[in-house]
Amino acid sequence: MRARGFEHWGLTDIDLHDAEAGLQQWLGAGFHGEMDYMARHGLKRARPDQLVPGTVSILMVALSYRPPASDWLDEAWQELAREDRANLSLYARGRDYHKVLRSRLQALGQALQQQMPSLRFRAFCDSAPVMEVELAQRAKLGWRGKNTLLLNRQSGSMFFLGSLFLNHSIDQLPVSLRGESAETPVDASSDRCGTCRACLDVCPTKAIVAPYRLDARRCISYLTIENPGPIPEVFREAIGNRIYGCDDCQLVCPWNKFAVATPLEDFKTRQAFVNLSLSEALRWTEPQFLQHTEGMAIRRIGHWRWQRNLVVALGNLLASKQAGEAQALSAKQEARQALFSIRPQADPILAEHIEWALQR
Repeated sequence: MRARGFEHWGLTDIDLHDAEAGLQQWLGAGFHGEMDYMARHGLKRARPDQLVPGTVSILMVALSYRPPASDWLDEAWQELAREDRANLSLYARGRDYHKVLRSRLQALGQALQQQMPSLRFRAFCDSAPVMEVELAQRAKLGWRGKNTLLLNRQSGSMFFLGSLFLNHSIDQLPVSLRGESAETPVDASSDRCGTCRACLDVCPTKAIVAPYRLDARRCISYLTIENPGPIPEVFREAIGNRIYGCDDCQLVCPWNKFAVATPLEDFKTRQAFVNLSLSEALRWTEPQFLQHTEGMAIRRIGHWRWQRNLVVALGNLLASKQAGEAQALSAKQEARQALFSIRPQADPILAEHIEWALQR
């Protein structure tokens, strides 16, 4: 019985007691920002058997989302340079990964249960207080990079993590699940980042405040997705044309030269988001936004945050130094028209963002 449908997998026990201090320090520093649920869950994140009573071991899995094109890295950097186009994190351009992984994990759990009727399991994918990177590292799927993401020698970091909480110990599980990952298991204590600090240097908002330490309050992914209110003005220019998440620390990571292309159509970029102009995206009504994002992770931010993020990106376009080029001038004119078109219906917070953008 292998972990079918996943690039990497591995088993670990649930003893995370030595990770509790670091979690408490991170929360104590306020690095979680407005993600109150992280503080509310507290140390449950480091105690899996409190989340699912009876849990004895955990199967961690990884599923790639890297685009299939061989020149995907060049394309990603080129897209960031196109200031009038909407840039979305690569992981979010297709079907909602929560649904894809949970479905596969559920099928895997049921297959295991056919062999072991006494087995009980719960599947999670970024949907519960689970220390996924910590567990994946202990399951020898890779090591924690300086950008705090899990890195793998064969897949870089362009993959999703999921977990199966199990009520059987590792030695009770099928032998084929033990040490049978798609690559040689990684020693969790090894550091293959060496002296490299590319991710720290490239971060537009300097959110990676030290190696292996992220201040979410500064992170563009947090600011455009998790942050429920205004985007602090100090970070707006650095956001550029990123309207949902940020991939910079992954794009620059040398290990992602080895990232594995996803074979899944589920993660293919939806047509509505191919070469999407910022002005066109801002004009989407709420019903249009819901239609275009059906079944996607993007839908969770809602139409208001979608507009807020686009307004910031359009403000950055208006401040662009590409003036003089006919195409750039036309894009800026469209940007102003789009901003004026939504201003009458804007609430005070969105209106402030619009005024900031127009003054750029």
